Amino acid sequence: MSDPRVAAHLPLMTSPWDSAQVQSFVTAKEMYWKRDGLGHWAILHRGDYVGWGGFQREGKDWDYGLVLTADSFGLGNAITRKALEFARNDPRISSVTFLLPPTRRNLGALRRLGAVSEGMVTYDDTGFQKFRLQTP
Repeated sequence: MSDPRVAAHLPLMTSPWDSAQVQSFVTAKEMYWKRDGLGHWAILHRGDYVGWGGFQREGKDWDYGLVLTADSFGLGNAITRKALEFARNDPRISSVTFLLPPTRRNLGALRRLGAVSEGMVTYDDTGFQKFRLQTP
């Protein structure tokens, strides 16, 4: 997440990524697993770490997030399709939301999946484009 190519799309990351932030991040993500029984996964491709992502409960929504290493950006569609297959088979998840920073302009893949724009929302004083995909 310290790679500037990755950080450019992470508007909530407002300070350098250091070991203290890593520990705080991991602790927070583990809390979601304990609270909700679901959270983010480390993602491997052919045995190599390529990023993290998955589902996090945000109010009544299950939000999907994916952060890949810059060298793995091209894997996003395949990883997302696999994650959405998981969501469709999980009875807790009737829809999935996607919160994207305004820097993300190429939204064709989301629309091809069937995601519908719900406009702009604010999260931690930062604007995001919100999309929703029904999973059944």
